[in-house]
Amino acid sequence: MTAELAQSAQFVENLTPREIVAALDRHVVGQKDAKRAVAIAMRNRWRRQQLDPETAEDIAPKNILMMGPTGVGKTEIARRLAKLARAPFLKIEASKFTEVGYVGRDVESIVRDLMELAVAMVGEEKRAAVEAEAASRADERLLQLLVPQAPQPAADTDDPDAYSAPTETRERFREWLEEGRLDHRMVEIEVDDASQQQFEMFTPQGVEAVGINLKDMLPGLFGKRKRQMVEVSEAREILRRQEAEALIDRQDVAEEARLRVEQAGIVFLDEIDKVAGRNGGHGPDVSREGVQRDLLPIVEGTTVTTKYGPVKTDHVLFIGAGAFHVAKPSDMIPELQGRFPIRVELGALGEAEFVRILTEPDSALTTQYSALLGAEGLDLSFREDAVKEVARLAVKVNSQTENIGARRLATLMERLLEEVSFEAPDMEGIALEVDAAYVTRALADVVEDRDLSRYVL
Repeated sequence: MTAELAQSAQFVENLTPREIVAALDRHVVGQKDAKRAVAIAMRNRWRRQQLDPETAEDIAPKNILMMGPTGVGKTEIARRLAKLARAPFLKIEASKFTEVGYVGRDVESIVRDLMELAVAMVGEEKRAAVEAEAASRADERLLQLLVPQAPQPAADTDDPDAYSAPTETRERFREWLEEGRLDHRMVEIEVDDASQQQFEMFTPQGVEAVGINLKDMLPGLFGKRKRQMVEVSEAREILRRQEAEALIDRQDVAEEARLRVEQAGIVFLDEIDKVAGRNGGHGPDVSREGVQRDLLPIVEGTTVTTKYGPVKTDHVLFIGAGAFHVAKPSDMIPELQGRFPIRVELGALGEAEFVRILTEPDSALTTQYSALLGAEGLDLSFREDAVKEVARLAVKVNSQTENIGARRLATLMERLLEEVSFEAPDMEGIALEVDAAYVTRALADVVEDRDLSRYVL
C-alpha cells in the first residue's frame, strides 16, 4: 500500500482550493458553492496522499450531490475538474442502468469503462514520453527501406564494391526525409491486418476479457500483419506508432491506470434523480430502486473485475447530479443518500449570467464564432448591446418554452449567425460588427412566435 500511495501522489495535483476555483472560473460562470465543494474534494485527495498509508486507507472521499436545472453548469464543473486534476473521468447517465435481471447495462460497466479511459490516458502519456526515440527508430527503419544497407563484409575483404549504400548516400536520404522531399515516394511496410476475424462473447467480465483470452490461447489467429504500399509520409506515422508501442510496457500502463482509477478516478452520475423513486409500480420504472441498490456497493467501495485485473472503487469520487424537479434527494434509498454527504444546489441562470457566459470564459460562444468565421477571412465582432440582447432573448425563450439554461444561448447564436455562416466564404476581408439591431432583425420573429420557437429554438 505504501508504494501505491507514493506512486499515486505523482498524479494528484498540488492545487489549493482557491487555485482550483480560480481555474474553474475561467470556464464556468457563477455557481460558487458547487465550485467550492469540488475544490475541497480535490484538495482532500492531495491531503490524503500526504498521510501514512494506514490512516489514508480509512479516509473515504466525500461524494457530492449537485442539484439544479439543466444547463447551469453541473457537467461542465465536473469535466473541467477532472481535466484540471489529470484524472480519469467518466460521465454516465444513471437512467441507462437497469436492475440485475433486466435487459440493459449493469452498474459494474462504470468501472470497466473508467478503466478503459484511464488506460488510454496513461498510454497517451507514455507514448508522448517516448515520442523522440520512436521517431528516431521509425526514421532508421524508413531509411533501411529506402536505402538498403548490406551486411558488413569480412575484415579481410579488400573489395570496395562489397559495401552498398555508402554512408554519404544514406545521410543524404536522411536529410531529404527530414525536409519532406521523399514524402510522396512509395514504400512497402507491414501494417496491422484490421480485416482479421473477431470473436465476441458476453460474459460477466465483458466482451473484452474474452478477446484477450482468445489472443493468449490462439496466438496464430490474432496480431497478424500484412504488407502494404504507402507513401513515405504515411509510412513514417505508422512506423512511429509501431515503435512507440514497442517501447511501452503494456503491463506498466495497465498498472498505472489501475492506480489512477483507484486513487484519482471521478465518476459523474448524471440524471440520478431519474432513479430516485422508491415505489416500484409497473413498466419501465419498475427497477429504479433496484438500480440504486446495485449502485450502492460501487459507490460504497467494492472490487470490480476488469480485463486489466481487479479494480477497487473505495476512493473513487462520485458526483451525482440531477434537476430533482419531481423526485427529491430524500426519495433515494437511505443507504445511497448517506454516500453523498455533500449537497450543493446550483441556481438558475438569469440575464446577467448569460451576458457573462457569452463573453468571459476562455471558450465563450462569441469567441468561438469569431474564431470559426475568422478561418474564412471574415472579421466578426460583437458589440456589448448585441450580447445583452441575445442574453435577454435567451431568458425570454426559456421562460416561454422549456428552460434549458445556458444551452439556449447556443441555439440562439446558431440561428443568429446562420446567414453569415452560409455566406462567409464570399466575405473574405470584410469586417462585420453585430449590434442589437442586427440581433433583433435576425431573431425577433422566431422569438415572438411562441409556437415556432418551440421547434426552431
